[in-house]
Amino acid sequence: MQRMTLTLAALVLASASASAHAQVTVSDAWVRGTVPQQKATGAFMHIAAEQDVRLIAGASPVAGVVEIHEMAMEGNVMKMRELKGGLPIAKGATAELKPGGYHVMLMDLKQTLKGGETVPVTLTFEDAVSKKTFTRELMAPVKALGGATSGPHSGQHKH
Repeated sequence: MQRMTLTLAALVLASASASAHAQVTVSDAWVRGTVPQQKATGAFMHIAAEQDVRLIAGASPVAGVVEIHEMAMEGNVMKMRELKGGLPIAKGATAELKPGGYHVMLMDLKQTLKGGETVPVTLTFEDAVSKKTFTRELMAPVKALGGATSGPHSGQHKH
């Protein structure tokens, strides 16, 4: 009986995980390339949600710290700050993370990011109703500073 209960629990968890992954679609992801000694850059993408979710965290092996940030005008000054509560994404909406707006900030970089490379990024979301968290992993191509990506997958990488 205990074995059957464990099997059912595993099936429920697998089902919940599968539905959680279906809640968001990440597309057009990319990371801005860096120059030597540069310690921070941004990751940009579109995130579409099938349920109300909140992007609450990120992680990447190329960065010591990953945060969800916002650039916004305060008076006549453009300021960047971490979104402490994360970025809410409404059911049926698509959030555009772009330069000068919302973005994923990669800080304490461990290496220079060159055009044509790809950067693994793990995004953590929270379901607005159940408060359960789930992750979405992606490989974001690096766009060289001042130019487009180079390499065989330029502009064609979607998640």
